[in-house]
Amino acid sequence: MRLMGLDIGTTGCKALVIDADGGAIVGRSFREYGMDAGTDGKAEQNAEQVWTLAKTVMREALAGANVPEVAAVATSVQGDTVIAVDADGAALAPAILGMDYRCRAELPAVAERFDGFELFGRTGMRPHPINAFLKMLWLRRALPEVFSRAKRLVTYSDFVMGRMGCPGVIDACTASRTMCYHLVGSVWDGEILAAFDFPDRLLSTPIPPGSAAGTMSRSLADELGLSNPPAVVAGGHDQPVAAIGAGAVTGDIAVASTGTAEVLSRTLDAPQLSPGMYNSYYPCYRSAMNGKYFTFSLNHVGGLALRWFRDNWSAEEARLAAETGRDAYAVMDDAMPGDPTDIFVMPHFNGSGTPNCDLSSRAAIVGMTLSTDRHTVALALLEGLTFELRINLDRMRELGMATSRLRNVGGGSRSARWMQLKADILGVPVDAMRDADAACVGAAVLAGVGAGAFGSVAAGAARLARTARTFEPRPEPARRYAGRFEKYKSLHGTLAPFYAACDAKEGS
Repeated sequence: MRLMGLDIGTTGCKALVIDADGGAIVGRSFREYGMDAGTDGKAEQNAEQVWTLAKTVMREALAGANVPEVAAVATSVQGDTVIAVDADGAALAPAILGMDYRCRAELPAVAERFDGFELFGRTGMRPHPINAFLKMLWLRRALPEVFSRAKRLVTYSDFVMGRMGCPGVIDACTASRTMCYHLVGSVWDGEILAAFDFPDRLLSTPIPPGSAAGTMSRSLADELGLSNPPAVVAGGHDQPVAAIGAGAVTGDIAVASTGTAEVLSRTLDAPQLSPGMYNSYYPCYRSAMNGKYFTFSLNHVGGLALRWFRDNWSAEEARLAAETGRDAYAVMDDAMPGDPTDIFVMPHFNGSGTPNCDLSSRAAIVGMTLSTDRHTVALALLEGLTFELRINLDRMRELGMATSRLRNVGGGSRSARWMQLKADILGVPVDAMRDADAACVGAAVLAGVGAGAFGSVAAGAARLARTARTFEPRPEPARRYAGRFEKYKSLHGTLAPFYAACDAKEGS
């Protein structure tokens, strides 16, 4: 049996075709796309272009696999995006991405109606501009003509399933991230919707991950070159789906997903809705494994920060990569110093991530001299991103979520240099997966559950999720980085008043 996993990321989409019996990946494709960011907090994307490229990667993966059919397809999607669609499921306006913070203006209205901790206890999501429901409220106020024309307000989950031929359904995992879904009741929270006079007709019906939403339309199947329309199976938010694809189906194994964003995540056996979780901005929502829950830390600019560095500071490395056929990031890795740097990069390009979530914070390079070169800055950027992971790993341990090892997924896991750096800084073994595209693998597992190839998600993960290499912490680098980490932890507190004052002056 052949299965397809489709991942709709923030800056690119991927498709894998996997043999459910032997676990071999027989076809794959990837296409990159962009986003439109503004100084006002805007972060938008052309959803129709994303769908066009999603069809392209599915078609190319199938052609590469040279198979006429797959049994089922499921999706892994970027979180917290809102797309207004018409009756045909076509986007009426650009997709509003999770990192779009223009909906900050809606926070006072939320505070008037609900205590923040009360809302967290109901939904597992504290009031924050990342949340999809706040974006829906902002869209209603800021773009009333779009809102009035919308048949539904969807995430990429229900957008893609709708375009595949199964409109009006959303996986419960993604739905539970919106801040208007009752975490325990597993339904849209009528009291929250009523408090904002928000019509539930605009929301799709939640269904469990791994359950069949329907069958792909005949026209799309023909377009993709399939002999028979496959089952369309509900997937989930990319982080819990990637955890499945990494085989991290128990709570003692954490997952670092190094894609556009960098996320440290873990599966939970029961909801964790403590004040510590709330104050650390850690969500608690439905996992892509039924009956389980999920949480994560977030740095919006993991791989995105490296992409920024590549595009703005590494023209020479990009040229060498093009000439030699190598990956530009691999060329950058080779040029970095061998020892820990003596500078710091605080990678707060879009504010700080968890556990502080300081929207005023900005990126900074601290400690440069005339002898500092761009290769040192590149390594310091990797160090800074990993220090941010360490801050969250330590905080999760304080909240009772112990970690014995880390599984690393996403494009960043292809860098042996970065993986070893993580083992040294985090102090735990780091497993790089056989396939970095764990979200696609996890989506294929869910597709297999929906098609009856696997009796459970755990069984499917055991079949398809495989590690390739383990990086152990090295004593001497680990000792040196422990000292540097103690200094790094003071940076945000030192610079925060300066950035807050800058924001206050600009807003006056």
